[in-house]
Amino acid sequence: MPPASSASLTIVGTGIQLINDLSHAARTWLTESQRVLYHVADPLSAQWLQELNPKAEPLLPSAIQGRRGLAHRRMVARIMAALQAGEQVCVVFYGHPGVFTDPAHLALQAAHAAGFPCRLLPAVSSLDCLFADLAIDPAKGGLQTYEATDFLARPRVLDPHAHLVLWQVAFIDNLNAESDQGLAGLQRLQTRLLENYPPEHPVCLYLAAVYPTQQPHIDQRPLDRLVQAELHPATTMYLSPRIAN
Repeated sequence: MPPASSASLTIVGTGIQLINDLSHAARTWLTESQRVLYHVADPLSAQWLQELNPKAEPLLPSAIQGRRGLAHRRMVARIMAALQAGEQVCVVFYGHPGVFTDPAHLALQAAHAAGFPCRLLPAVSSLDCLFADLAIDPAKGGLQTYEATDFLARPRVLDPHAHLVLWQVAFIDNLNAESDQGLAGLQRLQTRLLENYPPEHPVCLYLAAVYPTQQPHIDQRPLDRLVQAELHPATTMYLSPRIAN
């Protein structure tokens, strides 16, 4: 059975900072789509989305603790059910909907396979905020970016003369987000980085501002003091290029 002609999927992101980062295109899809489903980081964002479109609903009615795969499958199933009902669907995720957002990519794949028109719109990510808040030009020297566990698990050839960004440093080897595992992961990461950087090389632990009244959290410290850091779950790590001797 071919898909309903009016059905389509558009996936958008709120950006990082509430209200300020939503693009005009994302706002248009959000306010004009027949079905709006959202998965965002906090109740204020959810309330704001419902003010923009009173029909907006949570993509997951309740949280599924510690079972990401099941949660993602349920998200995709709900999106596909709306498409199969012939609805123009807008799905809203926090940040950039294509960055660390597996259900967005899974939904796009399922919708495309079923023959529905689908699109993913760009949005502000935490990496964009990091570039701005730290005044970094990634074109100067090049950029390397890795998820922290993946960085440690694979034999990466690291270029210390390029910018380095590591994501999810609070959850190294820790998919279930158990807080008591963080120190061992940081120790492994510090040891690995010391193979390419001197102990005094500056490390920046960065957390973007979520609300307009906030300032970003920027913790600068020498690499050999990394294990002493207290990390927020959303902390991103940045190392500037090493100056050649």
